[in-house]
Amino acid sequence: MNNKHEEIELLRDVNATLIPHGEEFLLGKGEKITITHKLGGNFTVMTLNGMYRIAGKDSDALGKDISITPNQESSENTKPACEKIIKENLRSVFDPEIPVNVVDLGLIYKIIIEEIPDRGRIAFVDLTLTAPGCGMGPVIAEDVKGKVLELHGIDDAEVEIVWDPPWNQDMMSEEGKMELGLI
Repeated sequence: MNNKHEEIELLRDVNATLIPHGEEFLLGKGEKITITHKLGGNFTVMTLNGMYRIAGKDSDALGKDISITPNQESSENTKPACEKIIKENLRSVFDPEIPVNVVDLGLIYKIIIEEIPDRGRIAFVDLTLTAPGCGMGPVIAEDVKGKVLELHGIDDAEVEIVWDPPWNQDMMSEEGKMELGLI
C-alpha cells in the first residue's frame, strides 16, 4: 500500500461519491484534492468539503492513466469461473474508507453459482458491510458485481447486502488484520 498522499488539481469536472453517505456530487475543474488511496482501480480523495470516491473510469480527471484489465483468460479452453476464482477477483474491490479488500475484511459471506435456464450461469454473492448505516453499500455492491461479471463463464451476478451475522473484526483474514495493524 502506498501511504504517500498526493495533492493535485482536477483537470475536468468529475462525478464523485461522498464517503460514507454514498451521495453523488460534482467536483469542479481546478478544485484541489488530495489522493489518499488508489485501490482496486478507484481513488479515495479528500477535499475541503470531505472524502470522496472517484471511479477509475474517471482517472483522466486526476491526470492518471490506469489500465483496467479484467482477470479473464481469453482462451476458449478456460474453465468457467468457480467460487475460488470469484473470491480471488474480489480481492480487487475495496471499501473506500478502509485500505483492505472486501475478501480480507470478511465482507463476502457467500458465493453460489447456479445454472438457470434462460439466464445461464448466475453468481449469487452475499456481502455485508462493516457498519449498517454505511451509505457506500450500493457502491461497493456494484463494484463486486462488476468484478464477478468480468469473469469467464459468468452470465449474470446478483449481489445482496446482508446483515446476519453482524460483521466484526474477527471475520477479517490475518492479512487484513496485519494491513490495519491489528496484529
